[in-house]
Amino acid sequence: MRNFEDDPTLEDLLTGDQLQRLNRMLSTLCREPVEIGNKRKTDAVALEFNLETVGWLSGGSSEQERLAAADLVSFLMMFIAKYRLAANLHHDTTEASYAELQKQNEALKASEARYRALSDQLQEKVDEQVTVIKQAQMDLYESARLRSVGQLAAGVAHEINNPIGFMSSNLKVAAEYVNDLRELVPDSRQNRELLDDFADLIGESSDGARRIASIVSDLKTFSSIDQADYTLCDINELLSSAMHLLQTEYGHGLDILEKPGELPKISGHPARLSQTFYNLLDNAAQALKLREESAGPESWVGRILAKTSVDCEGIRVEIQDNGCGIAEGIRERVFDAFYTSRPVGTGTGLGLTVARDTARAHRGTIQIDSREGTGTRVTLTLPVS
Repeated sequence: MRNFEDDPTLEDLLTGDQLQRLNRMLSTLCREPVEIGNKRKTDAVALEFNLETVGWLSGGSSEQERLAAADLVSFLMMFIAKYRLAANLHHDTTEASYAELQKQNEALKASEARYRALSDQLQEKVDEQVTVIKQAQMDLYESARLRSVGQLAAGVAHEINNPIGFMSSNLKVAAEYVNDLRELVPDSRQNRELLDDFADLIGESSDGARRIASIVSDLKTFSSIDQADYTLCDINELLSSAMHLLQTEYGHGLDILEKPGELPKISGHPARLSQTFYNLLDNAAQALKLREESAGPESWVGRILAKTSVDCEGIRVEIQDNGCGIAEGIRERVFDAFYTSRPVGTGTGLGLTVARDTARAHRGTIQIDSREGTGTRVTLTLPVS
């Protein structure tokens, strides 16, 4: 549709059907055939629009009728042109408005996409903060639990050390009395046997008292009740104490091979490290027990190897067993909190979780290599500096 920026033609103003209809109406008014066209005839009258000739009107019974008809057509074309111009303006305005609306719609879509991306990023940040808060809560719980264990161990050690002290002293004096009695009582077979049995009883009791004192010492080392949160730690000493406590728990028949290396002391949290070593040793002992129960009577002998060394990466603590191993399908979940492969009621599912968190707290790493039916090796690496 033209905007009439240039001079319009007759075809711009009237369609073919409209022109034929107009010819019929004018012919009726003039009572003679009237024709409007682009070609000028002898008796034709000019049709003007904006002082420009756009066509010619011919026919009619007189020139006066042709002039009147031409004026009427020019008058009608002026209003037709105004209508067309208004229609074009409306069309152009509508097109512009539609284009602007499309542009705004695209801008809104882009804005929505940006807000959605920001929302996703915000959700990720929230999830990260929730994870951090949960970890902090677990650390606080673990710290509070360790402090409770330390306070309990302090009370137990204090209550046990006093009676063990005077028992050991009394047993030592009793042993000296037995030696004095050998010189006082008559020398006979019955007296010798009685004094020998008495001496053996005193010796066994002294050994028992020393074992109790050793357990109390290991418990103090394990809970680190006499040390600050972070201090210089002797890894070999902490590992040895954890092994002694484990053997007390499972019986001294548990075969643990200890291979300590020469290690520098490192700064760390002794209670958390002791707890970690005990958890790893306890897992190894449980693996031996499970394999023994499933294997039945055979020549298999369960063993645990506890080895320490130092290299360029730091101190390496390796705890290896030849127990049941870990099935491939659950290896990825062993560090998940509260997940355990032990029978119901025999495990909390926090042992390896605590070990992993302890390694991270000391800027170290923990790695598990295991084959089902063969055994497991856990390697804990702790930086020296």
